Amino acid sequence: MSERLQPGDVAPDFTLSDADGNEVSLSAHKGRKVIVYFYPAALTPGCTKQACDFTDNLDLLAGAGYDVIGISPDAPGKLGKFREKENLRVTLLADPDKKVLDAYGAFGEKMNYGKTYLGVIRSTVVVDEDGKVERALYNVRATGHVAKIIKDLGI
Repeated sequence: MSERLQPGDVAPDFTLSDADGNEVSLSAHKGRKVIVYFYPAALTPGCTKQACDFTDNLDLLAGAGYDVIGISPDAPGKLGKFREKENLRVTLLADPDKKVLDAYGAFGEKMNYGKTYLGVIRSTVVVDEDGKVERALYNVRATGHVAKIIKDLGI
């Protein structure tokens, strides 16, 4: 199981492909705050709700100086379908080898119906303008999570 990040840690840099195959790096966002959220799978009910909530609040978050990046192990093509079907405006990145998920502590043991398995741990990491972890939230709920982040960040 990967190590969870703590406030004050340097956020691991990454470069991943977006839904259109373009490379996006965390370091390209230096000077802005970034909400990086990790979700199990595009086009599933909980992940759709979460992505739509971030999209619905994107203008509010951007106005407060936050960029939003969603990362899942899905392939770029599936992310493109997800974006089109749900009219998403957040940046969606593909991490099929789960290296970034692992670096952020968002991949590990989960329990469902009494069975333990490895999977994506729904998580959100807020990175400050200097690339340091401001907040690291693990095992978050898909529903209501965005509203809680907005409240916690005082936006």
